[in-house]
Amino acid sequence: MTRGNVKSRKKLFIIIAVVVVLGAAVAATVAHNSNSATAVQTAKVAKQDVVSTVSASGEIKPKTYVNIGANAFGKITQLYVKEGDKVKKGQLLAQIENVQPEADVDANRAALEAARTDAAAQVAAIKTAQANLESAQANQEHAKLDYDRAVGLYKDKLIAKSDFDTKKAAYDSAVASVAQAHAQIAQYKAQQESSERRITQANATLVHSKDVLQKTVYTAPFDGVITNLPVRQGETVVIGIQNALGSTLMTLADMSIITAEVQVDETDIVNVKIGQSADVTIDAMPKKVFKGTVTQIGDNAVVRSTGISTSQSNVASQEAKDFKVVVTLNDPPDNLRPGLSATAKITTATKNNVIAIPIQALTIRQRGDLEKKDSKDKSSVQAASPQLNPAQAKEELQGVFVINGKKADFRQVETGITGTTDIEVTKGLQPGDEIVTGSYKVLRTLRNGAPIKVDNSAPKKEDEQSS
Repeated sequence: MTRGNVKSRKKLFIIIAVVVVLGAAVAATVAHNSNSATAVQTAKVAKQDVVSTVSASGEIKPKTYVNIGANAFGKITQLYVKEGDKVKKGQLLAQIENVQPEADVDANRAALEAARTDAAAQVAAIKTAQANLESAQANQEHAKLDYDRAVGLYKDKLIAKSDFDTKKAAYDSAVASVAQAHAQIAQYKAQQESSERRITQANATLVHSKDVLQKTVYTAPFDGVITNLPVRQGETVVIGIQNALGSTLMTLADMSIITAEVQVDETDIVNVKIGQSADVTIDAMPKKVFKGTVTQIGDNAVVRSTGISTSQSNVASQEAKDFKVVVTLNDPPDNLRPGLSATAKITTATKNNVIAIPIQALTIRQRGDLEKKDSKDKSSVQAASPQLNPAQAKEELQGVFVINGKKADFRQVETGITGTTDIEVTKGLQPGDEIVTGSYKVLRTLRNGAPIKVDNSAPKKEDEQSS
């Protein structure tokens, strides 16, 4: 082999070696860049319907119910109903012993009749006295005529002094009789007024005794169902006095209008309004959903741990608070019972055909962290501003990571209502934008402008657990 051929072969080997080394370097660089890129899951921004709801738990209650308590002291002699019975308005429910109240009613009724008899007698006496007065007045007029004639005859000395004195005495007696008749009439009228007052008093006493007697009988104030019957026939019940509660005979509920009384968290109550629709589920009927409407919202917060209204407490509490919300069911079934556990999902807002993204895509970053991105990239939220003060640097911005080539750029957004899994975006995104939606672990640490690679395959188990 000649010397020239040897040199040519050496050059060829050197060139091949250089190419191999360069290729290996390029492959290593590509592999390194591929390994440094963060795998993310993405989704396209699109328009859709968003429904915002508030969920709250509570229990089924009738809109109208009453605890029928004891109005009198005594033993229950009759119970005419049992728990679960349907009753009509005015139907007899229970009877308490009433021997003494009935006797009082009879005695007071007799006293009233006696007072009325006395009043009638006084009316008759007044009429008799009036007749006597008229007779006395007639006698007085006749006696006055005789006396006047006697005065003239006596002046003319035509009658004796004794005859004149007799006529004068007769006239004076007649005048006295008229005065006496007037006095009797006044007396009888006073007695009549007294009798009328005794009638009023006796009537009031009779009304009182009748009321006491009536309170030994209990009737249904409206159509309903006996939902609670804590007493038995033969038990003695008492009325409430001062701070001591009286006996409760039974609870009557009007089951024609059924409500779900739920406790809404104080952070959600501002979104709840009268008239909003709600879906109510009952634990005892897990496969059924009942439609309802919000009909009442409580004004006072209730401390969740104690159930006491804040208006009844003089001490401020930092504990979690709820507000009572009443949802009236539109078509309740007949087998509902008060006290059943229920959950209401209240629809607080609905928007159709709006830009919406998955809730988990929304994240928070501090402005100072975003400023660390290379200032040459103008596609992100920030521009180079090294003069940020500490307060500005710690300002939190709400946004999403938008796919920009092979990088994830943070973009600030403004949001509207929140649905179950999606949230409305009012500013910052357009339909068709591709955003990072996961995993949760990645979104927590993803930096602005970081290199990424899209991997929308099924997430690994560890990613699912961490998210």
